[in-house]
Amino acid sequence: MSVWDSIVGQRQVVEQLKAISCGDPKSIAQSWLICGPPGSGRSNVARAFAAALESPDHGLDGDPTKVTRQVLAGTHPDVTVLATNKVTIGIDQVRDLITTSEQMPSTAPWRIIIIEDVDRMLERTTNVLLKEIEEPSEHAIWLLCAPSAQDVLPTIRSRTRIVNLAVPSNQAVAKFLEETSQVEPKIAARAARLAEGHIGIARLYACNERIMSDRDELVVGVLNLTKASDAVLLAGDLIDNAKAQAEADVEVRAAAAEADFRRINGLGPKDRIPPKLRGAYNAIAKKDELKRQATRLTRDVLDRALNSVVSIYRDVAVLQNNAEDSVGLINLENRSSIAELSVRLNRAAAVRRLECIATARRRLNGNGNPTLVFEALFCALIP
Repeated sequence: MSVWDSIVGQRQVVEQLKAISCGDPKSIAQSWLICGPPGSGRSNVARAFAAALESPDHGLDGDPTKVTRQVLAGTHPDVTVLATNKVTIGIDQVRDLITTSEQMPSTAPWRIIIIEDVDRMLERTTNVLLKEIEEPSEHAIWLLCAPSAQDVLPTIRSRTRIVNLAVPSNQAVAKFLEETSQVEPKIAARAARLAEGHIGIARLYACNERIMSDRDELVVGVLNLTKASDAVLLAGDLIDNAKAQAEADVEVRAAAAEADFRRINGLGPKDRIPPKLRGAYNAIAKKDELKRQATRLTRDVLDRALNSVVSIYRDVAVLQNNAEDSVGLINLENRSSIAELSVRLNRAAAVRRLECIATARRRLNGNGNPTLVFEALFCALIP
């Protein structure tokens, strides 16, 4: 299938990038900023675009070329991807990328650098990147990914060609889950609705019953808040679940990385690691690195929890404005409780609760204590 077939709900962008990749190489911009809300598939679009630029068939043939397979698998020597599990992207990482970008491509037409979550760069790091974005090497293309153009410095925005992605429709996401993960239609439709167009979260909900159950419990817990002790208990449960999810995910990733290391080096699952490889092998599951990854993933789970709480008051506002027929509810399974809450709260009170959630998000992003942040939030949400 075409390299573009895996891109969900971005028909207009796909047609645009497809035409560019098939056009005159001399007219291709060398610095790009691919913007889209979380889960819209911006990193997948960047990889597909890179494959289309590097492959002789521009990624269009039904049978992917070796180049296309390498780019999508992250093994092509001329395509470098920076994806971080840390809170910020380090300045040394960017300097290494700049050095790589200045090298001539070894087998393909371009040396392509993809940076996921470029918005996680501190200003000092971004300034290091800026000069290279202004005057890239002759054979280099930079593909930067961010939630929106406003999330990066104006100097970066003004020196890149911006591509804006849409939020994929629930129908498109559900169809994608059915085709790629063999999910039952009803489960796929519910996962897509609850994920609100976020492809990755929809896959989590559809394929991980525990994560779906944790979300259901959170929504019910928020709707049943009546006193401060409820808020404290709910916050404690949420933090415990977030940590457990993150630690389990980190363990799975570390095990997969160790298995890949053994396979690449021709070692079986129980073979002893040769002395010359032990340093590299031990670094995969280094305790401090796993702890940093768990911290980052815990934040992702808590951010997802905030989105779930926002969806409650979004649904409240929908009912208060008699807009259910036109836009629908996210939390259909909890409609009766949400309808009751929409009567108990006036519109101003619902808006205040959305502002409280936004405040909690800012506090989390500012390294606030998660337990205290959510205790304060849930206390503020009590009707």
